[in-house]
Amino acid sequence: METSGSIRLLIVDDQELMRDGLAAILERQPGIEVVAAAADGAEALRLVEELAPDVVLMDVRMPVLDGVQATAEIVRTWPAVKVVMLSTFDDDDHVTQALQVGATGYLLKNLPAQDLAEAVRLASRGVLQLAPAAAAKVVAALSSAAHKSPPTAPPAELARLTDREREVLQLVAVGASNREIARDLVISEGTVKSHISSILGQLNLRDRTQLAVFVHQNLPGR
Repeated sequence: METSGSIRLLIVDDQELMRDGLAAILERQPGIEVVAAAADGAEALRLVEELAPDVVLMDVRMPVLDGVQATAEIVRTWPAVKVVMLSTFDDDDHVTQALQVGATGYLLKNLPAQDLAEAVRLASRGVLQLAPAAAAKVVAALSSAAHKSPPTAPPAELARLTDREREVLQLVAVGASNREIARDLVISEGTVKSHISSILGQLNLRDRTQLAVFVHQNLPGR
């Protein structure tokens, strides 16, 4: 359903059933307008140029031009367009490649409809998002790199965090979702969100992926 100020969304997937299903789900979500769907990366590039969407939901494995290659071209040519990879795969290479070329997130296709719609909204604001399984792989790679580097003193900003904020920070760094953090710390998801917002502000970071990078760069032996 189109409304004034809606997020203009392009869906890219080589499976017609998946394209149609995603479009049917997302066009019913408030604030989202599905402007078109593409069957491969090459068609996606043509539609991005023609329709100027705000967000692209991009499949990874496709014929003609795959999702990573298409994402790289979109980010390079139309930097205002945000691309979220949406895949059934969470293997290390796909996740790493997607982030390296500038994707604004890597999510799995089993995401509930409301969560997927919220992911589109967050992506339109430039908030990087990772599925927990994908986040864990990024964190593992960061941890391996951090252990190969000489240790550094923790930054002074960490001293400003409360004990609870430090607990939340550690759980975010290992890829835990807000729901998992709330369960582990026996607090509400709203409280988790408040803690994360506070931590981001105090450490001058943009999103939870940057938090994971921060922890593994500054606290490699935690």
